[in-house]
Amino acid sequence: MAAHALYRRAIPAAARITRWHAPDGWVHRRFDWPAAEGARQRGAMLFQVGRGDIFEKYLESFAHWRACGWSITSFDWRGQGGSGRLTDDPHCGHIDSFDTYVDDLAAFAAAWREERAGPHVMVGHSMGGYLVLRALAEGRVTADAAVLVAPMLGLKSPVGPRFGERAARLLAGLGRSSRRAWRANERPFTRAARQTLLTSDRARYEDELWWMEANPAHRTGPPSWAWVLEAFRSTRTLNASPALATLDVPVQLLVAEGDALVDSKAALAVAARLKRGTLVRFGPEARHELLRESDAIRDRAIGEIDRFLAEVLVPA
Repeated sequence: MAAHALYRRAIPAAARITRWHAPDGWVHRRFDWPAAEGARQRGAMLFQVGRGDIFEKYLESFAHWRACGWSITSFDWRGQGGSGRLTDDPHCGHIDSFDTYVDDLAAFAAAWREERAGPHVMVGHSMGGYLVLRALAEGRVTADAAVLVAPMLGLKSPVGPRFGERAARLLAGLGRSSRRAWRANERPFTRAARQTLLTSDRARYEDELWWMEANPAHRTGPPSWAWVLEAFRSTRTLNASPALATLDVPVQLLVAEGDALVDSKAALAVAARLKRGTLVRFGPEARHELLRESDAIRDRAIGEIDRFLAEVLVPA
């Protein structure tokens, strides 16, 4: 996969970055990288990033899938990356309700399916994984298969999800719920400590910093207290949904059991309930960003995704 590393700090010449307008007029930044002409066409992949992410972080993985014949599409979530901000603080990732994210995803995915020949695969990392699963469970989107990478199906909290949600509700109510929940992008606050939360690969971690320095306007920063409260509430609601047991879509979950940002136990519990779920477990060697991990871990994750898609998307 070494050749694909060429794209880690460069937008591919054949890719397009455009704007997509949600039904309410909100402008989102969009990425499209069609499969190479003459290559065996596999279908269309919609890849949705996590909280505070930008799609540039995943260009290396996009290059791999494009070489396999997939057309790649992504967009920055409302309020982060290149899709504007919902408060006057340019470095705070705020949302009033995760319903808005789902509305955006549903509208975008409907248009994407019309534009791109199938099969249609949806891939979501972290918050993106939660939103893809929720949209599927609620019948807001349809897909031939879905992949959830380190999905945010619960937040990591030292006091547990119940008390974590209560604390978030209290703190959100003490002032403006749109204010930053903490000072820096992730906890803890030092650059070295943040890397240990995300990936053991220093070079891939530095790629993110390079993109943020190249375009500071895309840097999001920490979430608001409203976002934190919504994350607790919304994941709790989805995890209790009876729709998970009847969802008739092949869903693969890649879970890092030592993940320090999201609740891996919640993801394991959801995986066990899914009608057509496939679970891939990573041990303490893996951090949160499995697709930006060291080569051995990342190659395994990519290989598992490729194998899953080959198995569930058998040509008619």
